[in-house]
Amino acid sequence: MARDFSFTFAKIADHFRQALQTGYRVITCREYVDYKKSGQSDKILVNRVDIDFSCRKAGRLAAIFNELEIKASFFVRLHAPEYNPFSFENYRRLRFIRDSGHEIGYHSEVIDEAAIWEEDAAACLRRDIKVLRAMLDTVIYGVASHGGMTGLNNLDFWKDREPSDFDLLYEAYDDKSNFDLFNNSFYVSDSDWTSWKCYDRGKLKEGDQRNLAEHCRDGHRVIYSLIHPDTYFDEHFYE
Repeated sequence: MARDFSFTFAKIADHFRQALQTGYRVITCREYVDYKKSGQSDKILVNRVDIDFSCRKAGRLAAIFNELEIKASFFVRLHAPEYNPFSFENYRRLRFIRDSGHEIGYHSEVIDEAAIWEEDAAACLRRDIKVLRAMLDTVIYGVASHGGMTGLNNLDFWKDREPSDFDLLYEAYDDKSNFDLFNNSFYVSDSDWTSWKCYDRGKLKEGDQRNLAEHCRDGHRVIYSLIHPDTYFDEHFYE
């Protein structure tokens, strides 16, 4: 049987290296807000990282980005049973990510929180942002809604609300005019775990499982990349 473990740390580093070689400027979600306001037209790759399960692996990704001299937006969960952001090692790793100049955002689960705790979702969000800001002594500019196992959609929170209501610049799938990145980009994600998927201006490209570097070679002006640290490994997934 052929051994084809595609999601190694070495390979994701090479994907970003190739993005730079093909002329992309790699920026954070926060920086995209400024990019859009400025009317610039150079090729950009918006680098988003959702920390679903592993701060340890997030630290590995940050070290790779540091070596390549690029930045990313890392979105942190506060209520994950899989990791405690306040643990000794995870706090150290998150501080390393912050101190390396990467953006820290909140990976929001407020609809889940409201249902489980019987609390107001807006109050949950305000509290969570306050906690994350205080914990890492950093400004939180944006949130990315987490897709968990409850069957609820945390994005539903934003149907009748604006990020500015919570002193935020954006939600990562925000379709408002000041952000609206998903609908105005070529979106590439590893969120299928064992394969890539992509959307062109919000529409799924059926059957296109090419990786990030391959899409960069196509020359899209704006690429929106979402990766998850948990997907990557050195030798195999279960190491």
